[in-house]
Formats: sequence, structure tokens, C-alpha cells
Amino acid sequence: MIYDKYKFVVPKEKQVRVITNTDAYNEADDQFAIVQTLLSPKLDNVGMIAAHYGIERDSDSMEKSYEEINRIFDAMNLEKEGMIFKGADKPLKDRVTPVDSEGARLIIKEAMSDDTRPLFVTFMGPLTDLASAYLIEPRIASRLTAIWIGGGQYPVGGVEFNLSNDIHAANIVFGSAIPVWQVPKNVYEMMPVSLAELECRVEPCGGIGKYVFNQLIEHSHADIPRKSPFRTGESWVLGDSPAVGLILYEHRFEFDYIPAPQITQDMTYIHTGLNRPIRVYRKIDSRLILEDFYCKLALFARRNNAN
Repeated sequence: MIYDKYKFVVPKEKQVRVITNTDAYNEADDQFAIVQTLLSPKLDNVGMIAAHYGIERDSDSMEKSYEEINRIFDAMNLEKEGMIFKGADKPLKDRVTPVDSEGARLIIKEAMSDDTRPLFVTFMGPLTDLASAYLIEPRIASRLTAIWIGGGQYPVGGVEFNLSNDIHAANIVFGSAIPVWQVPKNVYEMMPVSLAELECRVEPCGGIGKYVFNQLIEHSHADIPRKSPFRTGESWVLGDSPAVGLILYEHRFEFDYIPAPQITQDMTYIHTGLNRPIRVYRKIDSRLILEDFYCKLALFARRNNAN
């Protein structure tokens, strides 16, 4: 176990169950959040679900995410048995028909279990698997908290990649009673890093440090449809990392409770006031999240070198 290697101990009453839902092959930042999740002793990681990132760019996008999660576990030399699950391979076709999958069933299983510890399900892509799980078993609504990296800036909304890959799913979740912590686009963009910073703090940290650094550099040069390669040239945004960061410290004075909007096909928010309030973040502490990642990665590499 990674968790017994730290000099500090997280009390059992502070530990939570976590399922990570990630479109890991879509971009280069999911990998950093996955590693931080796996290295955090507060989190009892009960499963990683591979999510699709639409079917326009890659018709097998969920499968590619599944393979990427497996590569991360291999680079960390972690046991994969019973830990990696396949989610939906496509978005929902409407608001009533679920896409059944291993991932949706995992969410239902953990939500409906007798384990009394809080269950968080983090979403770094579309909400397809949560919406599907809810349509299959509505009783999960009161038995988990969803943290979603996605959606446009409040109050208007607008085009945002994770939301665009399943608007039906977002409307199902927003119209449910599921507790949601939303990190919209303007907030997850508060996680910028420089490539020099990553070369200094991440790349030297063993096989997994090299892997996540090199895949980001490779991705930054890739000719991806609809995107300009290399962004600004010397920086990136680790926008998925608040998903795990908010479980470690919920930034309890940096959000508003807002009735969940309905979302149009052009991703505009319609504030009807009919849905229950959700937690919408307006700020996150990037220093805390990044330094926690860097230190855990360095400690992990140090222990591996000692062994």
C-alpha cells in the first residue's frame, strides 16, 4: 500500500471512498490528477472509470482512456485487478435512456453499499456514467457527492469541452437531487503551470514523473482537430486537478450555492430556479493543490529509489 509509507497518518474517520471518472486520453492533464488521487491517503480509491470524450475525434475514445489508465498504473507499478472499469462508449441519446456499463454499475454498487464512509465520484470529462447510473438506480442520489470539472462560467455558461460531450447527461444530473460540486471553466483555468516548472518538479520523479511529463510535452505538439497545438508555448493548465484537490481541502469559503441551471444545446445556462442548489466554485487554491502533488510525487519516487 502507498498509504502506509507516509510519516503522517490520516484518521479513519477522515477517510473517504473515491471513484475517479476520467477521459484520460483526451488531453494531458487527467494524468496528473489520477496520480495525485492514487497517492493521497485520505482517499480509499475503489475504482477508476474510463470515460469517453465524444466520438468525433476518436470513435473509440473510451477505450483509449481505458488504455491510458492502465499505462499509468503500470508506470506506478500498482495492482490493477478490480480497479479499472470501462464507462459508456458514447454520449446519451436522450434524457431517459442510460448507457449501461461497468462504470455505471460500479457507481451504483458503491453508492448502495453498507459502507458508511462518504463516497465522492470525481468527473474529469462528461457526466455520462453518473447520469446513466442515476437513470438505472435513482436511489444513488442521496448516497454520493459528485465533483465535476466542467461547464461554462456563471451566470451565462457557454461552450466548454466536457459539457459539450454530453449535454443530456449534464441536464439529467442537474435536474436530480445528487449533491454536485461544479468547477466551471473559468475556475479550472486557475491551474496554470509552466513547462519549466514541470521539468523541474515532475520529470525527475521516477518512471511515473517522466511519463506524465513526457506525455504532456508530446500532447502539446500534437495536431489535434479544433485545437491549436502547444497553446502559449511554455505553459499548460492542469484543469482536472481540482477534482482531487477539493476532496483534500474543500475551499469552503470559495463557492456559492446556486440552483442548478438547465442547459441548452449551445451550452447556455437557463436559470429557471426549478432545480435544487449545487455548489459552484468561484476560486480554488492552486498553490495547495500543486504543491501537494509535487511533494507526494517526490516522496513516492524517493521511496521507490530506496527500495
